[in-house]
Amino acid sequence: MTDYFEFYGLPVSFNPDAGLVKKKFYELSKKYHPDFYINESEAKQEEVLELSTVNNKAYQVLSDPQKRLHYILELKGQLTEGENYKLPQDFLMEMMDVNESLMDLQFDPDAERLASVKVEVDVIEKGLSDKIAALTASFESEDTDGQIRLLIAIKDLYYRNKYLYRIRESIHKAESAV
Repeated sequence: MTDYFEFYGLPVSFNPDAGLVKKKFYELSKKYHPDFYINESEAKQEEVLELSTVNNKAYQVLSDPQKRLHYILELKGQLTEGENYKLPQDFLMEMMDVNESLMDLQFDPDAERLASVKVEVDVIEKGLSDKIAALTASFESEDTDGQIRLLIAIKDLYYRNKYLYRIRESIHKAESAV
């Protein structure tokens, strides 16, 4: 896995300086523009094209808070593909109530109840976002052990958010039925 922070010469951060990320992107876009290497060997042209691709991907990831969060968790070994993460029971119980409301709405559409469920999910999502913001803000100032503890907590919130994303999809389906 390419370390985009290293590629841009930046420290790993959940909240990098957006202006600096953009500056590095433009700087490397010029440096690795394929047109400047037209007279180089085919191997050099391929290398530059690959670096240009890495630059574009790095910018996409580092400039998007959600992609950046996922990327850092992956970079730090907290996310593994196909992982079967177990969400806490209290969260699942809370979501069970929301899911039951959504199922009821499938059989008995009601705009007012749907609006109420949306508000409930918004409140839960806002709470998760606030917790993630608080944890990510202190990440850089922690020592290695502190960072690991934060990453574990952030990972849990990340999976809760993923679960809420699926609920949002169900809400959109319910909206089309109302």
